[in-house]
Amino acid sequence: MTEHQPGGHMAAEIDQQPAIFADLVSRRAEIAAVAEAIRGRAPRFVLFAARGSSDHAALYAKYLTEVLLQLPAGLVSPSTTTLYGARPDLRDVLLVTVSQSGGSPDLLEVTQSARERGALTVAVTNTPESELNGVAEMSVDVGAGVEHAVAATKTYSATLLALYLMVDAVRGGSGAEVAGIGELARAALDGSVDPVEEAVRRYRFVDRVLTTGRGYSLPSALEAALKLAETSYLAARAYSGADLLHGPVAAVDAETAVLAVTSAGLGGDALHDVLDVVHGRGADVVAVGSAAEKAPAALRIPVPETAEEVAPILEILPVQRLAHGLALARGGDPDSPRGLNKVTRTR
Repeated sequence: MTEHQPGGHMAAEIDQQPAIFADLVSRRAEIAAVAEAIRGRAPRFVLFAARGSSDHAALYAKYLTEVLLQLPAGLVSPSTTTLYGARPDLRDVLLVTVSQSGGSPDLLEVTQSARERGALTVAVTNTPESELNGVAEMSVDVGAGVEHAVAATKTYSATLLALYLMVDAVRGGSGAEVAGIGELARAALDGSVDPVEEAVRRYRFVDRVLTTGRGYSLPSALEAALKLAETSYLAARAYSGADLLHGPVAAVDAETAVLAVTSAGLGGDALHDVLDVVHGRGADVVAVGSAAEKAPAALRIPVPETAEEVAPILEILPVQRLAHGLALARGGDPDSPRGLNKVTRTR
């Protein structure tokens, strides 16, 4: 048996993403069929249920729903159902449950309860045979394949793409903005090797990292903080750029490492002034994204430019590489973070 190399699974799964994206786009018709059923029910409100990395993907879908579909959207608090027994009237509501494993008991209960209360339920999972798929009325297969590393990489990004394809199809789109996403993902990974290595050198000995983004990039900042915390055991905290200036910026100084996710568009434009303030306070800023070259930062990790609503699918890729590199540089194994399991069961 071949001895496991620390981080080998995570590295391989990061590298698989361009091919996974291309395959998922080729299966757009399957997702469009689900979207057509959603259109037929004409929901007036959309709820998303998720945990962990999937919760960040759900937040991304919330932005897509509110901006592209012009529908109000919210994130479910599962404990209101599982612990407190809330049973709201969910007629004319679409509930999308996002779960890589499809096995968390609280998400199963939320989905079953919502269906009983009149919601149209859709499961977005990487496990087509999961119990969640049996509970929900319809399902979308993320199609990322088995993920061996505990830290989610390919399942997270593929979930983003699946959610985008679904929302885009609901609005009558053709998926044109992601037609070449596989090639762009390969360019993002190949083009970020050197700056990611430099970021690993800069961040190797830090203890505290602040991540930030605006708009569509906020979920990427949240996912970045989670990846750094679970693989490198850093004290990582994510803030919206808007919230950062409301108080937390007082804690920013020359000892603070700041990872800013900034892509071309309104969100990136809005973050620029925030980074001016942070950079002016002496923080060591690393900017990631298609607007990184314009950001006031000590180091920039650019990715190819896309429509702003698609950017999170690409901008997270070098962040995953950074988390992987930092974990190894700090003596850890990002495939098996201490105290974590692949499937977390909560209620």
